[in-house]
Amino acid sequence: MLSSLMGRVWKLGRIGIRAPQPEPDRKGVAIVLIVRNEERHIREWAEFHALAGARGFFVYDDGSSDRTVPILRDVLGGRLTVVPWRQRLSVPGPGWEIHNQVLAYAHAASNFGGAFRWMSFIDADEFLVPKREATIEAALAHLEDCANVSLPWHMFGRCGHHVPPEGGILRNYLRRAADPMSEARGVRAFKMVVDPCRLTVVRVHAMETGDDRTCNDRGEAASFRERERPAFYSADHLQLNHYYSRSEEELAAKIGRGPNLAGKASAYERKVRRTLANIEAETVEDRAALDYLARMGVA
Repeated sequence: MLSSLMGRVWKLGRIGIRAPQPEPDRKGVAIVLIVRNEERHIREWAEFHALAGARGFFVYDDGSSDRTVPILRDVLGGRLTVVPWRQRLSVPGPGWEIHNQVLAYAHAASNFGGAFRWMSFIDADEFLVPKREATIEAALAHLEDCANVSLPWHMFGRCGHHVPPEGGILRNYLRRAADPMSEARGVRAFKMVVDPCRLTVVRVHAMETGDDRTCNDRGEAASFRERERPAFYSADHLQLNHYYSRSEEELAAKIGRGPNLAGKASAYERKVRRTLANIEAETVEDRAALDYLARMGVA
């Protein structure tokens, strides 16, 4: 029993928080992001989400040594808050690692969440794409009765690129896994957009807001278990694109950097390669991000 418990909690990847009090004029969408040496693509990511109307960006810098942070400052200006986050914490004695990403999310929600109606927690290889409206906030406007929204990953692989192509991510990676709700390992997962003033438990892929309920982007509620079912799928209003590998060269670099948790390093390459194989097994063209840019008049 004890050994089973230790195996389950060694990474401490689930943190309970006391939700912040809502500020009187809270509004808009904030994005929380952890970065480390994302110089190649961070301008495209920042420009896209600035165009999509995010009101605040809380960037946790995990020891970047390149121009990631200066580029973010150049693009985002006063909307950007940078928090130094170069740390690896553990519980003395058993040595359980505290998940640095989850800890950053809990810090952001607790300290900055009161100013915003919505807060999203994504990575630099993930893009929130409004499908009908001009902004992320407008895409969520019909969800006032929802405390949290689960957005399924739309997983993009290498799309035939061995080296990083010119022209950025969105114009070069146009094929994704055909079924976002596939049970194939690594393909089906979610990221969350939540009301930070109702947040009670923080995890990477499942934020809790007081009960075991979440909504899809149509506003249909389900339990966290039920959201795994194909009927829960929706990307009618807001689509989450995850550019998992990008080029083969960048994938190799990703594997070389290793996982967020040192304890998973030995199995990391096998996991990444298996996930990529599942993504690329059956693909469809997806131009949602390009359609959004065209709608906004961006060539």
